[in-house]
Order: sequence, then structure tokens, then C-alpha cells
Amino acid sequence: MQYDYLVVGSGLFGAVFAQQAREREKRVLVLDRRSHIGGNVYTERVEGINVHKYGAHIFHTNDKTVWEYVNRFADFNRFTNSPVANYKGEIYSLPFNMYTFNKMWGVTTPQEAAAKIAQQRQEIQGEPRNLEEQAISLVGRDIFEKLIKGYTEKQWGRDCKDLPAFIIKRLPVRYTYDNNYFDALYQGIPAGGYTKLIEKMLTGIEVRLGVDYLPKQDEYKSIANKIIYTGPIDEFFGYSLGTLEYRSVRFENELLDIPNYQGNAAVNYTDRETPWTRIIEHKWFEFGKDEQGKDLPKTVISREYSSEWQKGDEPYYPVNDAKNSELYAKYKAEAEKIDNVIFGGRLGTYSYYDMDVTVAKALAVAKAELE
Repeated sequence: MQYDYLVVGSGLFGAVFAQQAREREKRVLVLDRRSHIGGNVYTERVEGINVHKYGAHIFHTNDKTVWEYVNRFADFNRFTNSPVANYKGEIYSLPFNMYTFNKMWGVTTPQEAAAKIAQQRQEIQGEPRNLEEQAISLVGRDIFEKLIKGYTEKQWGRDCKDLPAFIIKRLPVRYTYDNNYFDALYQGIPAGGYTKLIEKMLTGIEVRLGVDYLPKQDEYKSIANKIIYTGPIDEFFGYSLGTLEYRSVRFENELLDIPNYQGNAAVNYTDRETPWTRIIEHKWFEFGKDEQGKDLPKTVISREYSSEWQKGDEPYYPVNDAKNSELYAKYKAEAEKIDNVIFGGRLGTYSYYDMDVTVAKALAVAKAELE
């Protein structure tokens, strides 16, 4: 055997495992069918701007071990996620806070805001039967209609009455003037983009790009003792038990010869009529400056459109309803029968993970496997 570990996929999970194996002097080969490393955290430089090619990625965590680990490979800036919502030209703060409530109802005290929400929550009696009832039971009708309903229906391609209640288990409501979206102790974005972070993790490791593992798996199985597989688990098994469902995202990118398009990194469009879910203006992830601290004269925006996933599309969000969860459980049972393959990452485990959880899980798998 030429390699101790063959890692399929150079996204965050694969890169962390590969780095940990290399650090323990294991022989590692990383394959990726894309033409670049980094998976969905890949960033591409355009006019001095680090463009998040597969959607906005903001690292946030309360896990000090994870934070210290990623800071070994990059300096993180102090970016704080403070998105805003655009509902038919009305601008609201996200998450729901006193700025939101003041704009919505004209209230100025936490007591007034809490009373308004408590009054509207009474519309739902008993256990919520769907996402609409769940959201109203948490934040009331007004916030649901303007800031949740349209965005959610675009994101999932279904009416909120037809979506299960568990999708919205809770909604952050803050009776303070705090626009920080994430309740996390550590937050930021790697200076110079995520691609630099992944490059540093993969230092000294052989990486082959543009290689699709599955059609050649017999060939690659013979050169490695163990495989870390981070692709779709149903594709690994040739969809033999059925196809897991995902939501996909299409990005419409535009380079503009102006310094400022929307004044914020993320603006969510929460009305149903606007076809995109949000617009990302990438330069604001690094405060509109280049690496020398100079203002960038141009800007890049990305409109995001949510869609049903079809084979050949990039899978983003697993549809973790009862039907898909049952199907995944069957694939997982098949995966557990294979001794020399470890399934990891969001696609390998059919789970939506934040980046810090992905890193933590990769570190845990590496520790169990390598120590």
C-alpha cells in the first residue's frame, strides 16, 4: 500500500483529517473532483476581493479548542455577522432585536416588544402542526409574515403550512439593540480567504484535483489502507436504496464598477415576489479593504436562488424529514458494514453542520482513528 489514508474531498472535514494524519506522519493522498481545494468554503480572488464561491461562510464557535486549532493555519479578522432583511423596500435588523421591533411596531422598550409578541403568540393554541404555526407560536404573526414566510418558502420551495414544525425549533429573539447574529464567543473570517486556510492545512500533502473517486474506486482502494469519504453517501452506494433529497443553491455573480452596492455583507430578501433569497456583497467580509488596508474601488455581489436538487447539481441542505431520515439510516447501516471506509462531513453523514462542528467532528474522528 502506497498510502495510509486516501481522503476523498478537500473540504473542511477532509482537510482537517488529512492535516491531522500528516501531523502524525501518516502517508496521505487527497482527491477532489472539483478543480480546486476547499469544497464549499473555497474563496476566489476577484479584483482584490475574496469571493465566497459557494455562499457566505462566517466562522463562529464557542469551542475554544476548535478556535485555537483553525487559528494555527490563518489569522482571523473580527468580522461580526449583522445581516439585514429587505421586505418590499422596508429594512429590518436580523436577528430579531429591538431595532426590528421598533421598525415593526414603533415600540421603544423591551417590555412593549415582549408584550406585543406575547399577544400575537396567542393565535396558536396547542401543539404547532406545521412551520407556520411553529413560527407564529414563537414570534407572532407580524414578524412571521414579513421576515420568515417568504424567505422560508423560497428556501424550501414549499408553503410554510406544508413544512414540518421542527425546521424552526427556535428563533432568536433579543430584547436588546444587539445586531450580532451569532451568539458565539469567537467569530471571524480568515484574512485572505478560506482557500489560504485550506492550503495551509494541506501543506506537505499530495492533492489530486479533477479526479472523481467513485468511477475509479477499485483502482484507488488498492493504494490506501483506509478511505475517508466525504461525498454523498447515497452516491457512494450507487443510489441503490434510493436518492436522498437536498435543496440546492444557484449563484448569480456580478462585478460592479462601484465601491458599494448595498452597504452590508448580507441582505435577505424576505418577500415572496423577489426571486432570490439574499444578496451577498463579498468585500464587506473584509471591511471593503485589500490586504494593505486600502479601499477597494469595485465590488462583487452574488444573488442566491434556492432550488430543488437534481442529480448533477451541487447538494447543499439535506431535507431531514422523516422519509429522508429513514433512508439515510438504511445507508448508514450499509456504511457500518465496511471496515476500511469512514464516512464524514455534511454529505457523508447527510447532515447540515456549521463549520466549527465540522472541524470538531473531523478532529474527533482523527483522534479516534490515529491515537
